[in-house]
Amino acid sequence: MTDHSQSRDVQDLGRFGYAQELFRSMGGFSNFAISFSIISILTGAVTLYGYGLEMGGPLEMTLGWPLATFFTLLLAASMAELCSAYPTSGAMYHWAAALGGPASAWFVAWLNIVGLIAALAGINFSCAQFILPFLGITASATNIFLMFAFTLLGHGLINHYGVRLVALLNNTSVIVHIAGVAAIVGLIFWLAPLQPIKFLASAENFNGRRPYAWAFLLGLLQAHWTYTGFDGSAHMAEETRDPRRTAPWGMVIAVAVSGVVGYVLLIALTLAIRSIPEVLGAKDAQGNPVPAAIAILETAVGAKYGNAMAAFASMAMWFCGLSCVTSASRAVYSLARDHGMPFAGLMQRVNKKHGTPAAAIWAVVIASLAAMAWTGAVPIVTSLSTVALYFAYVIPVALGLRGRLRGSTWPALAEWTLGRWGTAVNFIALFYTAFICVVLIMPPNQLAAKTLAGVLVALALIYVIEVRRKYQGPEWAKQEHASGA
Repeated sequence: MTDHSQSRDVQDLGRFGYAQELFRSMGGFSNFAISFSIISILTGAVTLYGYGLEMGGPLEMTLGWPLATFFTLLLAASMAELCSAYPTSGAMYHWAAALGGPASAWFVAWLNIVGLIAALAGINFSCAQFILPFLGITASATNIFLMFAFTLLGHGLINHYGVRLVALLNNTSVIVHIAGVAAIVGLIFWLAPLQPIKFLASAENFNGRRPYAWAFLLGLLQAHWTYTGFDGSAHMAEETRDPRRTAPWGMVIAVAVSGVVGYVLLIALTLAIRSIPEVLGAKDAQGNPVPAAIAILETAVGAKYGNAMAAFASMAMWFCGLSCVTSASRAVYSLARDHGMPFAGLMQRVNKKHGTPAAAIWAVVIASLAAMAWTGAVPIVTSLSTVALYFAYVIPVALGLRGRLRGSTWPALAEWTLGRWGTAVNFIALFYTAFICVVLIMPPNQLAAKTLAGVLVALALIYVIEVRRKYQGPEWAKQEHASGA
């Protein structure tokens, strides 16, 4: 990085009234890697494979994944343009502040934080479920929770001690994900007896839900939970070189690459199924449920290779959780920097030696532990995280579309732009995302709906009673919002 480009990035951040406190050491690949690691096809697609298969059968994988990929790409592109215009750690929070004012900004920030914390809980709990059998430890509820807490502690420590280490590990994560998928797919096509291609078109529900189309839509949680967290590239904008172009591409390419690689993985796993009821009802020697993807691998290529692939999946989940802590802590840090949360002075404090927001990191870790203790089930916590994050995604996009239709100048700030396709892409992304958010909080995930409703009511009361009188949003955003940007 040249002194000139570094100076330009620092000056660009200074336009928003912020000093360069975080270390700006990430390149384009590392920025892409953090979103790719949080998406983590070996976490979302594998963890909820059984859920998707139970809801929609093989067709859920064959058709549901590409559908979710296409619409998520439109949403990611809409967000990328906003990221290019406002390249700060605040990400969606700052986009909403500039385009909608302090109330919109505050709610978006908290929805983002809640969604990331819930996602982290689901990721690390799933990681614990996969690690224990590989280590030969009984997967009892107590053991799973203890391993879950242990992985959270490790993620907190690594994030605390430096963004350079996190960037290096995220780069490694890309290799683990690609190599893991290649190994799984290669072993399946080499060793496993495969179903005929027509099996991929099998449309069947395995839990009695009717009609099938509704069950298929519910099964899209598998894909859409996987496609959360790609905003991580935007959250790392203040730690990335040339963020107006690098961070937007990081988001979009992460979704695109995940879509292609994830589809290959799902097709291979689905073709290797011998009996869907046996896969969905698989249990270990102690009677504990076995994740469907692992059951497929063990029956298709043998227990030895199945365990090896479980190890790959565990590593991918571990990297995913690490990246999620990074992203969530930057969201907390950004809101605290603008005095939008309790203990803001502490939460915005950056460790001078390591260049990381230490208090924000540990607050995220503790909150994630509490979230899993409350919900107790991966599909519920994943549904909660998906809908909360998608709300945080679509509100700034809706505000940006409103500004675009009113002739706002904000698109002119973006170096990464959708051009004349912006309006159409925004409309489609908003309509689909609003629709899928409603679907994903329907039964059997009604606890997610109730929890989200409780969170929204609590946030509304806090805002009306306390925040509205004190919180004015970022100073730079007030000026831009007043000028119609």
